[in-house]
Amino acid sequence: MEQGKRAEHARKLGSLALRSERDGEMHVIELIGELDLDGAPRLEAELRRVEATDAVSIVVDLGALEFIDSTGVRLLLMAAERCNASGRMTLLKGPRQVHRVFEITRMTDRLQFVDS
Repeated sequence: MEQGKRAEHARKLGSLALRSERDGEMHVIELIGELDLDGAPRLEAELRRVEATDAVSIVVDLGALEFIDSTGVRLLLMAAERCNASGRMTLLKGPRQVHRVFEITRMTDRLQFVDS
């Protein structure tokens, strides 16, 4: 693999992409890739932006997430705590390896998950 393609491939590894869209009273934030220390600031900024709107519900879709570390778990927990006095935030379950992190850390009792 030539140097330029190798660098581009390396940038894609470990990256987080966000797709954020308002649909009526609901706002959906889709997470794609890996949520870790590198991507957490972007997600936090987007969550806070959406929380400041009049969206009745915020759905975080973990279906395309491949990896999450403790930074990502903490970030989602903090956002849920800010939102859930009104039951405003819901998480769509991600793949088994992602959901397993929430099970191991016992966050499944503290976060509102629904099947995607």
